[in-house]
Amino acid sequence: MATKTYKLRKEDLVQVIAGKDKGKQGKILKIDHEKGRVIVAGINMVKKAMKKKNQQDRGGISEVEASLSISNVMIVCKKCGPVKIGYKIEGDTKKRVCRKCGEAL
Repeated sequence: MATKTYKLRKEDLVQVIAGKDKGKQGKILKIDHEKGRVIVAGINMVKKAMKKKNQQDRGGISEVEASLSISNVMIVCKKCGPVKIGYKIEGDTKKRVCRKCGEAL
């Protein structure tokens, strides 16, 4: 199965538009192209039981970010807020731009 390409990239500031964390913003930590999911810093926190790996390591319950569907996040423009991404070709380079104001993202 071929991997799908997305307009979002790692380190983009995104806003959650659906789900329990709707309205919250965070940076993308990881994108899973095969499953179409993203992990966003501080969003969709779940409790996970961690086993001790060695003597010094603390086991127990820790909070980690769970993935959420890429369709539930939108990139944030500095001027407009959450927007769709468009492309502009300048010379031989392709740039991502805000669909509302045209500013580079």
